Amino acid sequence: MSSRLENLQAALASVFESKGLTSVLDRQEVTLDVAVNDYLVVAETLRDHAELRFEQLIDLCGVDYSSYAAPRSSSLRYAAVLHLLSVSKNWRLRLRVHAADDEFPVLPSVNGIWPAANWFEREAFDFYGIMFEGHPDLRRILTDYGFVGHPFRKDFPVSGYMEMRYDPEQGRVIYQPVTIAPREVTPRIVREESYGDVGHG
Repeated sequence: MSSRLENLQAALASVFESKGLTSVLDRQEVTLDVAVNDYLVVAETLRDHAELRFEQLIDLCGVDYSSYAAPRSSSLRYAAVLHLLSVSKNWRLRLRVHAADDEFPVLPSVNGIWPAANWFEREAFDFYGIMFEGHPDLRRILTDYGFVGHPFRKDFPVSGYMEMRYDPEQGRVIYQPVTIAPREVTPRIVREESYGDVGHG
């Protein structure tokens, strides 16, 4: 393990000792799991504390752990995973928070802490259905406004629920239920009896 990662873990342990948070080092990356109730306070501390100084949010993405193969620290299904960068300290951190309710996942927005979270949170809402409380403009960003469901959820059907097509009679794009019939996609090989014979044809 590099001394930089050791220093980061030591700094995290020192700063968050009162909250009982511990970081995990795996594959040369440090991850800090936080409860949803502590999420905003921890995020602000990560940004502002002189020993940490995570000034930049590099990425925020949704995760659906419904069929995750490895043992999990939480039985909750949906999470937001943030990748943070400290330019002044030259280290990186993964921050993970699980939504408390699988039926209606809600997390606080960190847009007020890291403005770069704006479009990332919209993407997590669009693809996973995670609501971000306090977000200034939470709406779909990549799927169409008429899109039904959240396509990155593990239980979303591969062919979707709706399809759109141009209707020449109506002169516009229309939406209709998916009409793709289930089918077997295993290729079937049909050969003539004389296929491959020398002198054939």
